[in-house]
Amino acid sequence: MSDFVSKCRQTLAENWTYVTKRLTEASTFNAIEEIKLLEAISRSVNSKTKSYRYVLPTQLVAKMADPSLDSRCIQASRGGSGCFDARSVCDEVMVPFDRDNHNVLGGAPEPYVNNPLRVPEVSEGHRGRQKDKKGWDDLIFVLQEVEERHDPHFATQLFQQVLIEIHRRLSVVKVAYPTPKRISLKQTEWLVTQYLSAQSGGERVLTITAALVGVIGERFQLFSEIRRRSITAADASSGLVADIECLDAKGRIQLAVEVKDRELILNHIASKLPDIRAKKVSEILFIAQKGISKKNGKKIEELVEKEFSSGQNIYVFEDVLHFCSGILALLGEEGRRKFLENVGMNLNQYGAAIQHKKDWADLLAKI
Repeated sequence: MSDFVSKCRQTLAENWTYVTKRLTEASTFNAIEEIKLLEAISRSVNSKTKSYRYVLPTQLVAKMADPSLDSRCIQASRGGSGCFDARSVCDEVMVPFDRDNHNVLGGAPEPYVNNPLRVPEVSEGHRGRQKDKKGWDDLIFVLQEVEERHDPHFATQLFQQVLIEIHRRLSVVKVAYPTPKRISLKQTEWLVTQYLSAQSGGERVLTITAALVGVIGERFQLFSEIRRRSITAADASSGLVADIECLDAKGRIQLAVEVKDRELILNHIASKLPDIRAKKVSEILFIAQKGISKKNGKKIEELVEKEFSSGQNIYVFEDVLHFCSGILALLGEEGRRKFLENVGMNLNQYGAAIQHKKDWADLLAKI
């Protein structure tokens, strides 16, 4: 059994790495195209019956490790061709995987001990014992397809699709962040620098900026509410004039903040001005994480001066660390700790990809 479990772990690790890489390259990637199977897998991984979430990854990883097994079998005592103990596979392979990935499937310590899975196999004959009969039907449908087609490549695709759905489920999982009790300015700057060193399509710099602006508004009583867009939504579709809006007690925008994870060019500023003026916002801050374009530097300076004379205050900071270092010093230790908590809150609240959440949690654990 130990060799079989090791093969299952290896199979899971290899396919999880593959799926993670493909989803990083294209978030809409699917391993299969058949709509009915896609829908059944998605419903199963996200089932309201917690035990069901573990069934497809457990049964399919066993099938991948040993194609002679019957993926419908739950208990070895069922007998017959291809029988095996699915509970052991789940407890020794999927439960540790679940724990390592923030209990994405629900954190059940022994899923196959629960009543829904105290049956010999996933089949129509045991449907009557299930409260969630539609969920059970989804499991039957997927595993029946595996056994009827007798195609290892098809089984691999289905297993990878299950892992894809698990990965997508991770995006809505709230991660617990080990915020230290004490944090110095130097440590905070190190955290921000390390966190922003990885490419994120703008997610990380927007999160850091929003977290800091939130603390500023609270500690200095400058803003009553902070609104920000999700990284996947454009400003127009979010209804916001910029990436972040800072409002006073009457709901008026006191400061608009635009975050760019690329070189700032003249058009980035010019294209924002009509909406800014229309909403009567006089203060706008640009965070240029990759600096200001050398070709546009002089023109940007001229535009800032021109807009000032007409009542528009435009501020440009070349990377978020330059913007936040002095503020983090003024906030003091309590304020810096609140900033770290705000980063985690933003990652959870605005649906950041799991890698961004995990990396922040890992960095905090090093303090």
